[in-house]
Amino acid sequence: MTALKRTPLFPEYAKAGKAKTVDFGGWELPVSFSSIKEEHEAVRTAAGLFDVSHMGELEVEGSDALANLQKLLTNDLSKIGDQQAQYNTMCTESGGTVDDLIVYRRDENRYLLVLNAANIESDIAWISEHVEGDVNLRNISEETALLAVQGPKAVEVLQKLTSSDLDAIRPFRFSEGVEIAGVPVFASRTGYTGEDGFELYVGAEQAPVVWNAVLEAGEEHGLLLCGLGARDTLRFEARLPLYGQELTREISPLEAGIGFAVKVNKEVPFIGQEVLKEQKEGGLARKLVGLKMTGRGIPRTGYKVFAGETEVGFVTTGTQSPTLGLNVGLAIVEANQAVLENHLDVEIRGKRVEAVVVKTPFYKREK
Repeated sequence: MTALKRTPLFPEYAKAGKAKTVDFGGWELPVSFSSIKEEHEAVRTAAGLFDVSHMGELEVEGSDALANLQKLLTNDLSKIGDQQAQYNTMCTESGGTVDDLIVYRRDENRYLLVLNAANIESDIAWISEHVEGDVNLRNISEETALLAVQGPKAVEVLQKLTSSDLDAIRPFRFSEGVEIAGVPVFASRTGYTGEDGFELYVGAEQAPVVWNAVLEAGEEHGLLLCGLGARDTLRFEARLPLYGQELTREISPLEAGIGFAVKVNKEVPFIGQEVLKEQKEGGLARKLVGLKMTGRGIPRTGYKVFAGETEVGFVTTGTQSPTLGLNVGLAIVEANQAVLENHLDVEIRGKRVEAVVVKTPFYKREK
């Protein structure tokens, strides 16, 4: 039996108390430290600290780096400048999603790609198969730790630990060499919670120093350690897709509702462009919608969705929303069913339970 992988911050979990860990794609990671609901609430109202060091980091460098990334990715990297980030998807020839990722542009010839943990090897294999010319790939995942500090008080907490002006780093911008508690970090104003905050890329060996400093600085602000459970409920409420659920090789980014990351008319042809252009211009056969249960039950991943006696889709993610206190879900359904206030049924334990199509995201923070 293969031993589970652990992040550089694993030893810190025990110091924090009752960390409940689970097997997450071959990693032993915390699902919660206190309770999912309590951690979720902390991020919505104060701040939370996450260890997401299982994510992958790939450096892409060379004079042909931009041309290759334009060919591989659906968004248009020519629209961003140095020290900017862009959300992207990487697709197959048939328009399915290989992965969704963040791309950081250091300069015209140097980029950092952040990959989903379960896809690191397959992503790098896919990229390696398709790049050509002067381009160098370097997987720095094992030497890099990633901490996320998220919530309305996240910036206030971090500002106590640095002389850099963090407010000068705008959303989807980053700065390298920012010192947090004396440790140089790559500070990105991004996140996966629907809240303001930063993601901090730091050398694996120095990660515990930053982790403990943030924990101490955040104590008076109500910051809590947070696990994967709250990360999932937070991203779900904000309608941020999770690879393997809202996005797969069978689900295109357009079907998943992230068309803003698909530039079908960009000058550089990309893999999957023709199929995605046809989907965008000819109309989608299916779409991602929000469902609110009007009957009793929680929609879970994989549950079937019906219109009358006809199966019309499936739930990708569902839970009881900690913020709203409602049983809600995201589902891929036939396009003609993706109409607000449309009544559908979710099959829960062999019974059809009533639901209604509602507007998403379920939660949107006030700017």
